[in-house]
Parts: sequence; structure tokens; C-alpha cells
Amino acid sequence: QVQFVESGGGLVQPGGSLRLSCAASGIIFSSYTMRWYRQAPGKQRELVATITSGGSSNYADSVKGRFTISRDNAKNTVYLQMNSLEPEDTAVYYCNAHPPFQYSWGQGTQVTVSS
Repeated sequence: QVQFVESGGGLVQPGGSLRLSCAASGIIFSSYTMRWYRQAPGKQRELVATITSGGSSNYADSVKGRFTISRDNAKNTVYLQMNSLEPEDTAVYYCNAHPPFQYSWGQGTQVTVSS
């Protein structure tokens, strides 16, 4: 059974930082491209960051230069370091492999950026 468990969210002031983690199970993690997504209230889920099995990464324009995706294949975990957070980053953050396991979306982790 494929599972993704996100953690690390919380309430942070504008300009602050958070580090999200996503633990994967049921897949050969090291073989997969992994992605972070987010969904703000009333909006569609959007792609935030991607990291390939080889470690190459890319980002949505809205987070470029502020967010960093990384992975630890020994721990089957992908991370999202978020710096210089803005209120517009408020959302539930999810991870999944690419191509996504459509029936294995996790609960996500809530990130709220507010003063």
C-alpha cells in the first residue's frame, strides 16, 4: 500500500521559515521523482516543487528562490524548506510521486502565514 505522510506545518509570521517532511512507503522511493503541491482555500491544487530521482529540482515561479526541495533516499523522505514565507503561501501542502498515485494522497500539512 502506497502512503505519503506529510508533517512540519504550522503557524508562522511573514518572513519566517518552516521545513516540511513527507515520508513515503510502499514504493521504491529512490526510483521516483517526487513533488510537493499545495492547495489554498477555494483554489485548485498547484505544483510547488519537483525533485527527480537524480536530485535535479525545479520550482513554481511563485516560490523560486525561497523554497528548496530535497530528499533522503535512506529515509524515504522528501523535504521542503520554506524561507521568507508570505501570506500567499498559506495552504495545505501535499507530496506525491510523479506520476502521482491518485488514490494515495495524504492528509497534507497546514501552513498558515499570518501576523
